Formats: sequence, C-alpha cells, structure tokens
Amino acid sequence: MRILLTGKNGQLGFELTRTLAPLGDIFAVDVAECNLADEQSIRRLVHDLQPAVIVNAAAYTAVDKAESESAVARAINAEAPGILGSEAAKIGALLIHYSTDYIFDGNKPEPYRENDQPNPQNTYGSTKFAGELALASANPHHLILRTSWVVGVHGSNFAKTVLRLAAERDTLSIVADQIGAPTSASLLADVSAHLVRQYQREGSKGYPFGTYHVTAAGETSWYDYARFVLTRAIDSGKNIKVQPADIKPISTREYLAAAKRPANSRLDTTLFRETFGLLLPNWQLGLDHILQQVLHNKS
Repeated sequence: MRILLTGKNGQLGFELTRTLAPLGDIFAVDVAECNLADEQSIRRLVHDLQPAVIVNAAAYTAVDKAESESAVARAINAEAPGILGSEAAKIGALLIHYSTDYIFDGNKPEPYRENDQPNPQNTYGSTKFAGELALASANPHHLILRTSWVVGVHGSNFAKTVLRLAAERDTLSIVADQIGAPTSASLLADVSAHLVRQYQREGSKGYPFGTYHVTAAGETSWYDYARFVLTRAIDSGKNIKVQPADIKPISTREYLAAAKRPANSRLDTTLFRETFGLLLPNWQLGLDHILQQVLHNKS
C-alpha cells in the first residue's frame, strides 16, 4: 500500500513519518517536493504516485501572520484540501485531514461537538473551516480530525517557547482565560496509524468516514499549562529565571495579538472514542513524555 504524507517536516508530519512507515510504502513530502499553494503541483503528485491513502498534515499554522498573509493561508488551508480530495476521489484513496478548534468562536460553555455550528473568528480558523467544506464536497471517503493545542518534540510550539522565555526573561505573562487540551503530535500520529490500519483491514465498505474531534483528555488554561511546563523543567534540573509561581496571569484582552482566539477550545471526543474504541490519555501524560525528551536534549 502506498501512503502519501504531506507536511513531513511539521510537528505532526514528523511523528506520522514514524507511525505510518510500518503500514506501507510511505512517500513523505514537504513544500520542496509539493507546494500546496500550487494546484498543479498537488494534482501531478497524486496522479503520478497513485497512493491508496493520503494523509494531509500540511497546513498554514501561523495564526497571527495569517491575518496579513490571507492569500497563502487560503491556498494551503482552504483550497488544497479540496484539490487533494478531488484527486483522491479519482483513484479511490482514503484522505485523512486535520482541522482545528479555531473553527469555533469559543463562546459555548461546554466542549464543542462535531455537529456544533462553526463560527471562526480569525483568518486561520476561517480558512481551515473552508478546507473542511472543500474536502467534504470533493470526496466522501475522508476523515477530518479536529484537534487543539498541538505540541511535539519536533518543531516550534508553546511549551518550547515558555522554556526559552523562562530562561531569558525575569517575568512571564500568560493568558489565563482560554481553555483547551494540549494534544501531543505523537498521540495524533498513533491515532492516525490506527485509522489507516483499520482501513487496510476493512476497506471502504462500512468504514466510518466523517469528521471527528480528537484531543487529549482533560483541560487547562495557557497559564496553568505554562506553570506545568516550568514545574517539570525545575524538577529536571533546568536552570530557569522564572518560577511557576511568578508567572503573571493575564486576560485575552491584555494580550495584544493580531488574531482573535476562542476562549473555549475544548472539543468533545465522545463520538471518536465510541466509534473507534480508543481511549485518549490525559494531556499531562503526553506533555510529560515530550518534556522528558526536550529537557534532556533528545529532540
């Protein structure tokens, strides 16, 4: 079985390269091999490769920069999934695509379910939602996995930024009124491999295609997330200036950012867990595993 993976150098793509490798002949590409802002580049790659499974881990994820680079964000996040879906439909390939909590406005008091009405508040969120619609319209044989607050050993993320700033600065101010679940790229990659393996066993007939929410269990704020990271850093012997108790909690209003963020990024994973029979561990377990590697320079 041939598997096409896009975004191989991203946080998620790096982990998917590992988990998908035992399942078939994996062809992992990044922008150098396939520019997702170029329609013909996408179509040519899929046509030439003829994969049985396409895993699209590529995305424009610079949330604030997307406000001023909306054209490229739209090409990669909104248009490319539809093009991939169209090409996958021609050859009967399964397409796995990843989306985000940012398609919701964050005003709901409970975790969001798959059938809740999207209402993105920034360019990143609106282009990701448009990509969902384009893919669903182009190919019914798809899985859209919505997730949140992705963190991994490879690449840039909030945990690594907190560690760097805590070593450089005397104080940190972190938003305390946005709630979500830090989700490890490794967990998403393991889950994705399970879904591909099930598809290999069962084929498309009766396979539960559709949209699912997949995040680690539990919830936290960015503020408490940062305190958790620094506590683990201190326990490991890392020399940092800012102590967890010294982090200043601030409101979203005080944090001046180009793009508006949802206050509630919690996603209800019940449908996914019941459909596929998988348990999703608490966010602390995945983050601990990542921090053990990062803090001991194994990344």
